[in-house]
Amino acid sequence: MTRPEREVDVLVVGAGPAGLAAAARLAVAGVARVEVLDREQQAGGVPRHCHHGGFGTWTRPLTGPAYARLILGAAVRAGAVVRTGVTALDWAGPLSLNTVGPQGPETIRAAAVVLATGARERPRAARLVPGTRPNGVYTTGELQQAVHVYGQRIGTRAVIVGAEDVSYSAADTARAAGAQVVAMVTELDRSQATIARTHNARLRHRIPLLTDTTVTELLGHGRLSGVRVRHRDGRTAQLACDTVVFTGDFVPDHELARRGRLHLDPGGRGPAVDGGLRTSRPGVFAAGSLLHPVEDAATATREGVRVAAAVLESLAGAERPCTAVPLLVEPPLRWIAPNRIAPGDGHPYVLRTSALLKRPVLQVVQDGRVLHRERQRTAVPNRTLTLASGWTRLVDVNGGPVRVVVLGGR
Repeated sequence: MTRPEREVDVLVVGAGPAGLAAAARLAVAGVARVEVLDREQQAGGVPRHCHHGGFGTWTRPLTGPAYARLILGAAVRAGAVVRTGVTALDWAGPLSLNTVGPQGPETIRAAAVVLATGARERPRAARLVPGTRPNGVYTTGELQQAVHVYGQRIGTRAVIVGAEDVSYSAADTARAAGAQVVAMVTELDRSQATIARTHNARLRHRIPLLTDTTVTELLGHGRLSGVRVRHRDGRTAQLACDTVVFTGDFVPDHELARRGRLHLDPGGRGPAVDGGLRTSRPGVFAAGSLLHPVEDAATATREGVRVAAAVLESLAGAERPCTAVPLLVEPPLRWIAPNRIAPGDGHPYVLRTSALLKRPVLQVVQDGRVLHRERQRTAVPNRTLTLASGWTRLVDVNGGPVRVVVLGGR
């Protein structure tokens, strides 16, 4: 069967904050045919499941669903077409995608493609937690959809696996559904867990926190009856519960990027991009949590605006930078984004660490030459650091990779 074909100016894959912000800015700038695709039935991305506050601005605080409606409305009013229930299956050419939706399969060709497919939490199976397969096992996103979108009942006693901001959001949701949060379990030690701030400090102090602890097995047949945990010193225990929520441990939803053979960053595992959020394929851009799993909605929205500026330059015929120097991090740093340096890059970088670092100094080097040193606040796993970008003008575009290393702080 021959697929129908259509042409648009810019095709955005993903209707979360990054994708919708990009579409709105492009349409406002006069791009005639901006189309956004999302496989979900509703646009708005993760915020539409997050019924707590903290979205929007200080002067206009919003809940997640309200923020999702705001950015969707902005894109539609600007003239972008937002199509939900449509999945981008694979590439049909350098700037063409095969899709399928309610109207059947089609191929969409574009002058530019923006990938804003976001990130997802690794479920129990991907974390290799053994045991039976009972009901009552969720990720944060699954829990929020079950409770806030579908109004489903969950259990009465919940264990939260993780101790970062999203973990406390999951605890909020479980409590809103009538469950008691009996414990929060984290592999981190107490110093790391207590330094991390949350959106609800009072909730944090009401939940028993088991640090240096790992969930080793799920128990129960038909319905979860408990979890077995192991402390770092070898002690084991069993926690009675009928609900367990695996939180954090995000990975980019990079299937489309991988199938397109875009260069991937080994740290963040999303597409490798320069400061203009250009990928290794001309005309293809990427933004949002696909690049750095996972940041808040405000960061994703800012990147949507930023990638739109680069797309507009491309559509206007601006010459693509001929070189992009790899930007790498060394342990205990996990990833940095963007992770390529092109001439003229001037936006700050975001990065994360896998270990607690007390007031570390980040040093940027290329071929043994120190380009920059910057002292940071205490760095905590799952909490973003920001690195200034003024040093990028010192990079030798014909030199080797630029590396960011940690001095002290441990």
